[in-house]
Amino acid sequence: MGHHEILADIHALEEDLLEFERKYGLRSETFFPAYLNGEEPEDDSWTLDFGEWASVYRTWLSRQAEYRNEIQRIQRNAPSLTGLIRIAA
Repeated sequence: MGHHEILADIHALEEDLLEFERKYGLRSETFFPAYLNGEEPEDDSWTLDFGEWASVYRTWLSRQAEYRNEIQRIQRNAPSLTGLIRIAA
């Protein structure tokens, strides 16, 4: 997967994260550590959302790392934007 595809995936995941953040009034970066520490939702009806939210955030973190690694690989010899920019149609 190239950096453009990874970036598109990151943006799609961010849209999903924004939906959860708006719904629950909480940033994902605040939610995720509490979820990992076993914090239970206040309402049982939130359980499925919390599981999905954590999964999306975990995937987002992974894609962020993939993107950084791909950019570092491309820029191995020199920090340049050459070959990185593609104008969306």
